[in-house]
Amino acid sequence: MEFEVINILYYCAMILLFTKLFGIVTRKFGLPQVVGMIIAGLLIGPAIFGQLGLGSFRGLVTPSPVEMDVLKSFSQIGVVFILFSSGLETDFHELKSSGFAATVVALAGVLVPVALGTGAAMLFMGGDLTQEKIMNALFVGMILSATSVGITVETLKELGKLNTKVGTTVLSAAIIDDVLGIILLSIVTAVGGGGDVGMTLLKAAGFFVFTIGLGVVLRICFKYMTKRYPHKRRTGIFALAMCFFYAFFAEKLFGVAAITGAYMAGLMLSGLKDTSFVDRKVVISGYMIFTPIFFAYIGISADFSNFKSSELVFALVFVLLGIIGKIGGCALAAKPFRYTNRESLTIGCGMIARGEVALAIYATGQSLICYDGKTLTGIDPLVPTIFLIVITSILCPIFLKLVFRNQKHEVVAVKGDKTTIHTEAIENPPKETD
Repeated sequence: MEFEVINILYYCAMILLFTKLFGIVTRKFGLPQVVGMIIAGLLIGPAIFGQLGLGSFRGLVTPSPVEMDVLKSFSQIGVVFILFSSGLETDFHELKSSGFAATVVALAGVLVPVALGTGAAMLFMGGDLTQEKIMNALFVGMILSATSVGITVETLKELGKLNTKVGTTVLSAAIIDDVLGIILLSIVTAVGGGGDVGMTLLKAAGFFVFTIGLGVVLRICFKYMTKRYPHKRRTGIFALAMCFFYAFFAEKLFGVAAITGAYMAGLMLSGLKDTSFVDRKVVISGYMIFTPIFFAYIGISADFSNFKSSELVFALVFVLLGIIGKIGGCALAAKPFRYTNRESLTIGCGMIARGEVALAIYATGQSLICYDGKTLTGIDPLVPTIFLIVITSILCPIFLKLVFRNQKHEVVAVKGDKTTIHTEAIENPPKETD
């Protein structure tokens, strides 16, 4: 079928319009806009209307295979924007202040859910577990690794708990959690592509040496440039060029996921004088077109034509294990660091939300999963991923509000080298307005 640019313009218009409208609606209900964007993709694409038997009408956005490839390319650029922005927003001081405890909590928050998700996928696959099936199951388990920092931060802010001892640990662990998840994804992706473990680890190590070494030099250049030419558009343009180069070299030279390269580029530029300025430019550039297309594309590309009840059962089990894995793993990991039972439970509840990074992991692993006509011999991880994001985005604020109820407000104050904690009774925590 011949490709027509004019059709892409129409699809982009519909995607931008409906993702924003549904994003506003979900935001009004206290949910992250990403949930609305995914729902918008499901509703305007053929995923639902194509199954209702409404004659020739299959949805408002029904791209041809060639046009879907164009939208997929846009969506992949969108996920690079998301991870670059996440890297820019990573706070090194926050990571340092939380110390070893947050790292252990984050490690448990990655390994336990991944192990549970991988095990469940293997059980639902049944039959002989070949190497291909094991890799497929591992990719499915990897989707459970990420924590949505944005959802957690918004909830803690609303409850007035962001600057508490527990809030600081949750935030730091969520950031480290994503870093660990992305590193693990890169290793699994390389192995899934046919490489051996030893060479994969060697390439991964080489990638981090390369990106950090080059990043230090580029960071010095950016520091000089922003000092001499503060708040110039060129800063944002050069930063994006660095992001795209890192993403390209990560996959082409080192066999590491492109999103890891984008994240590392952001990380190397975080904490600079103009970092917030660059981040605003990146957010504007991404969210004007590429990022909404990424979220909508997930819904538009969904295929429910062969959907079975067993897949629904797997999706529910997948979500349940994702919640149990985060709460149980993180809470148990927090206990040795002298957190009370309630504080440990709070940390676990704060880690359950999934969002953009879970979708990024799905999108990255999707191309390497062996379909044989059907993913996981009948189970597509797309539906479980959507269930996971929607359900955990709803439950995270609810769980946090329940465990924080009637708790005293602990405020962490840092002055010089001294850290003090004082408590205040708080019955009605402050709420943010839209």
